[in-house]
Amino acid sequence: EHTLDVQSIAINPANPSTFISASVDKSSKVWDIRTPEKSVQTISMCHEGDINSIDIMQDGVTFGTGSQDGTARIFDLRARAQICQFGKITQEEEGLTSISFSRSGRVMFGGHSDSNVLAWDVLGDKATPTFFLNQAHEQHVSCLGVSPNGDALCTGSWDTMLKLWA
Repeated sequence: EHTLDVQSIAINPANPSTFISASVDKSSKVWDIRTPEKSVQTISMCHEGDINSIDIMQDGVTFGTGSQDGTARIFDLRARAQICQFGKITQEEEGLTSISFSRSGRVMFGGHSDSNVLAWDVLGDKATPTFFLNQAHEQHVSCLGVSPNGDALCTGSWDTMLKLWA
């Protein structure tokens, strides 16, 4: 059902029968493997650029997206709407390439194509990251993830390196 490339998927930790996809068409779609013919929910046109990454919080009803427009956003599946936005929209070619929530959901990490890793307190200031790893890599941060126990962040880059941050 997406009209352009699918960039990322995330399986719902609270309901493994469902997952969410994110696309260059600027939409996120919720899928249920029990009804594979079509998506069960669509959230679209919130980002101004490609959606490159998606992650679902442990509660299974809240998810985040990271976009080429330089913003990360959080959505509530029950409300079928965006509930907050982090970062500032940029018109440059650089943007967020990946996102991941901390185990508690309090922090959202974002890998950026400018080689930085940003971190937002989801209850804090929405425009400015709470902290960041400046020049975390020598090139584009292409992926990141938080360990299941929440003790470490792993980042991957076009510089061929994987780095663990604890």
